[in-house]
Amino acid sequence: MNAGDTERRPWVVGVSGASGTPYAAAVLRALLAAGESVDLVVSRASRLTLLDETGISFRDAHWREDLQEWLARGADGKPGTFGVDTRGVRYWAAGDLAAGPSSGSYATKGMLIVPASTACVAGVALGLSKDLLQRAASVTLKEGRRLVVCVRETPLNGQTLRHLVSLDEAGAIVLPASPAFYAGATHIQDLVDFVAGRTLDAAGVPHQLYRRWKGELGGGSREA
Repeated sequence: MNAGDTERRPWVVGVSGASGTPYAAAVLRALLAAGESVDLVVSRASRLTLLDETGISFRDAHWREDLQEWLARGADGKPGTFGVDTRGVRYWAAGDLAAGPSSGSYATKGMLIVPASTACVAGVALGLSKDLLQRAASVTLKEGRRLVVCVRETPLNGQTLRHLVSLDEAGAIVLPASPAFYAGATHIQDLVDFVAGRTLDAAGVPHQLYRRWKGELGGGSREA
């Protein structure tokens, strides 16, 4: 291990199987743009969602090429929309329960689960640790680090609501993927970026993904 490795403190980003892979892409791009290091965990279910929503097959053996293609796409699916440097990303397979984020002694800044499916929410709330994503979230909670759960489902039944309350009581930040319109959104990417920006706000990571409220009615409909 070199000196650079010992100083590295990444954000763990878990991508679960809920619809909303553009949210994850926007969060990842913004973290990298802010100079943050990222440890990425992509669940098996999320690979199916990613394939369905983007046409991209995410493969362990070719993860960097697949990640690059994914992050370069806009929320409308257009390839080559963004230029992204993925050198700050380290990838861990979801089935690797011996991976760094599975241990509390592995130093991280916290974890963002985006999007979070109701199955993922239940697994983390119940401490199941059935894969690396759930295990890393449990570790984040037990170590008192910041855990942001960007849940993407509607409507929510009572069982899921109880799981979300359990996560809140355990110290997690429950952040529904709920876009707002006061920032003057004119494109689907603007709505995606708002949710991604609120996720990063909860993590304390600076960004410029959306226009913030300034206490002026109609401000979002005017040119900045």
